Amino acid sequence: MVFYRVFALKSLLKLFNQIDARSITMAATPGELPDLKMMALFGFGAVLRGKPDSTIILPLYCAGVCWTLVYDTIYAHQDKEDDLRVGVKSTALRFGSSTKGWITGFGAACVTCLTISGYNAMLAWPFYPFLAAAATQMGWQILTVDISNREDCNKKFVSNKWFGALIFGGILFGRLAS
Repeated sequence: MVFYRVFALKSLLKLFNQIDARSITMAATPGELPDLKMMALFGFGAVLRGKPDSTIILPLYCAGVCWTLVYDTIYAHQDKEDDLRVGVKSTALRFGSSTKGWITGFGAACVTCLTISGYNAMLAWPFYPFLAAAATQMGWQILTVDISNREDCNKKFVSNKWFGALIFGGILFGRLAS
């Protein structure tokens, strides 16, 4: 249990470093990528009060990183001109005109990892229709986002609440039906 407390404290401390990190890297904030997802690892350990099953938690963690790269890149396109002016780096600047290809790959990896994690967690059948709906929602975002339109980027970014809600629902009902 001490491991999880130290792990959680370390994760929280790294979250405070997110703002400075954007001036160093073009990726989603380094503090954001691992640490919000590390809280999932912490939560998993707290629930089990034991050793996490890496065949479940590592694909779940990777899915979280890939999802972050999708929504953070869409979000970053809202203020890419400002980022250039003040010297803040982002995936929007790094990927540029090939953004849709990149986020398509990250989206596919996210859904694949969620499928693996759900299968390894032995989630029952309700998980999979929810996952399919979430994948459809993410696909809609990626296919329809206009990366040159701030309002559209914001609309797609905000719509990620539905992706998260669908995944949560799938895990919940998949577990309840197990």
